[in-house]
Amino acid sequence: MGKYKIIFWDLDQTLLNFDRSMDYAIRTVFGQYGLTIDDAIVARYDAINRSYWNRLELGEVTKEELKTGRFRTLFAELGIHHVSPEELAVDFQRELGGVFFYMNGAKEVVTKLRDMGYRQYVVTNGVNTTQANKMKLSGLDRIMDGVFVSELMGYPKPMKEYFDACFAALPDVKREECILVGDSLTSDMRGANNAGIGACWFNPEKKNRDVNVRIDYEISRLEEVLRILEQENM
Repeated sequence: MGKYKIIFWDLDQTLLNFDRSMDYAIRTVFGQYGLTIDDAIVARYDAINRSYWNRLELGEVTKEELKTGRFRTLFAELGIHHVSPEELAVDFQRELGGVFFYMNGAKEVVTKLRDMGYRQYVVTNGVNTTQANKMKLSGLDRIMDGVFVSELMGYPKPMKEYFDACFAALPDVKREECILVGDSLTSDMRGANNAGIGACWFNPEKKNRDVNVRIDYEISRLEEVLRILEQENM
């Protein structure tokens, strides 16, 4: 085994297809409450949701404020007053945690890495109960060596304190032996920079690099992680 011995994986939109799960959950829960839902509303929710997650990364909102605030904002725009955003938010998290879709090649890659002897951990800002359900349903809980959820660590990605807490739980791990694979420049790649570990940007949609962060590797397919590790072992 070469330079990297530990792989930190982002969960949503890296190993699991969050966009598909989100689309399913928002349409399902709106239907349960008798609310109109279409592609435009889904897209607007997605934009609001992303803005709240960005604010969480910056420490501007808490996880609890995020979970209800995004629906409160959406309801205000849509003129929905007869449904409680707090109640719908709870049902949304339940639906979100009750379904999963793997990203292409994800299960095969993490399974092969496990069989090769690599240690693997999930690092996520997601809601703890939702992520735990998805890990169990998908079988990732039986492949990963552990999971670090930000709300349990006390800090969100990409904060240095979040990763310090992760490494405090892994006293035998050296940072130079670690690499983080994730789709977010602001959460994952900046987090890897703050942690002092390798940074591998999963960019299947060929997005522009519009954030000033160090990227050691850029991939469009998860299978490319195997090639990176093989090269570092030469």
